[in-house]
Amino acid sequence: MSLMRLILNILWILTGGLWMAAAWLIAGVLLALTIIGLPWSRAAFNIAAYTLLPFGYRVVRRDEYTGRTDLGTGPLGFLGNLIWLVLAGWWLALGHLATAVALAITVIGIPFAWAHLKLTGIALWPIGRMIVPVDALPAERSYSSWG
Repeated sequence: MSLMRLILNILWILTGGLWMAAAWLIAGVLLALTIIGLPWSRAAFNIAAYTLLPFGYRVVRRDEYTGRTDLGTGPLGFLGNLIWLVLAGWWLALGHLATAVALAITVIGIPFAWAHLKLTGIALWPIGRMIVPVDALPAERSYSSWG
């Protein structure tokens, strides 16, 4: 991790990253307790790690990154995202939105508010996405991103 990414990640933790990562962990644990929610809990734990230290990583569509569709990028992924939205997505998105509004009040917090707004999209629709290091993305391809 470069020095700049380290500094940005530390500032991020202080500006809402820690409490939102904790919210993602709580969502993951609650979903894991239901047994049926295990696929969503795994995604929540991955996104919790990303929410804690986002700088140096990017969220991309899995089918665009790998070049092939799978269970999470097809119709079942759509259904999974709808279930996620009802179970946990809306309140995680609300948490990111509230944090973004609080940060946007200050001039210094605006870049971090923007990052929380990007995480709002991931909170609403995470299935079929993957987190990759920025260094692992080929420069010649363009990826749509939520974060």
